[in-house]
Amino acid sequence: MAQSIELAEKFQPILDEIYEREALTARLDAPTKPVNFGGADTVNVFKTSVIGLGTYSRASGYPTGQITATWEALTLSKQRGRSFTIDRMDNEETLGMAFGTLVNEFIRTEVAPEVDATRLAAYATSAGLGTTGTLSTAANVLSAIDTGAAALDNAKVPNEGRILFLASSIYRLLMGAVTRSLTNESDFDRRLQQLDDMLVVPVPQDRFYTAITLNAGATVDAGGYASNGQNINFMILHPSAVLQVKKHDNIKIFSPDVNQSSDGWLFQYRLYHDAFVYDNKTEGIYSHAVAAAS
Repeated sequence: MAQSIELAEKFQPILDEIYEREALTARLDAPTKPVNFGGADTVNVFKTSVIGLGTYSRASGYPTGQITATWEALTLSKQRGRSFTIDRMDNEETLGMAFGTLVNEFIRTEVAPEVDATRLAAYATSAGLGTTGTLSTAANVLSAIDTGAAALDNAKVPNEGRILFLASSIYRLLMGAVTRSLTNESDFDRRLQQLDDMLVVPVPQDRFYTAITLNAGATVDAGGYASNGQNINFMILHPSAVLQVKKHDNIKIFSPDVNQSSDGWLFQYRLYHDAFVYDNKTEGIYSHAVAAAS
């Protein structure tokens, strides 16, 4: 069993690196606050609100104000997992590449997209600002983004730190409108990294829905997720509005000598996580989605 622990420790940094590289919402992990677990599946979040200024009286002094402080209980609902087995001979005959390829491809093509889709759908569902419509030109896109940014301005959402998630097709529309005056430059790069001080993050459309359904994976050939809503065109989000929680993100790797079920390498992965929008900060998210068919 010691060999299994050693291998898991060896592969964990690789998995972390793949996740950080492939999951587009991983950039929101760092800004989120430390969480206080109030049980096996509950995160406690401290909420406060205060009242504005009143008129000071020289006779009676300060007007009394009210402070509201409560604990909000958020329940984690996403428990996901999967196991795979690579036969000892299959792995040896590929010079050990079969197992390494499995780990890489599983995280890159299955875990990271599902994590992104889960989080972005949660944010779209709880967004306090937004609208629907069709964006067919770069001018349409820029006008819609300006409207979204103005809505966040009016809601007093900080300008600094905003992130603009764009569906790939919408991102391409903007790229087509980019013009530059080339002097001594030999390269012409239309990629947009920032727009009006907002970090620009292109998102594949198959991760960008207003709602998704997670497949229970009850059979060996079923799993993942599917759209259960509308395509999102873009989303403007301030990191302070969201909370991404991973309570358990763990792999177990068993060598053929330890695996009691077969003569193969056994890979088991479990992820217990969720994504939330703070009740007091729903207006920190603006979502622009495709209108539902009537």
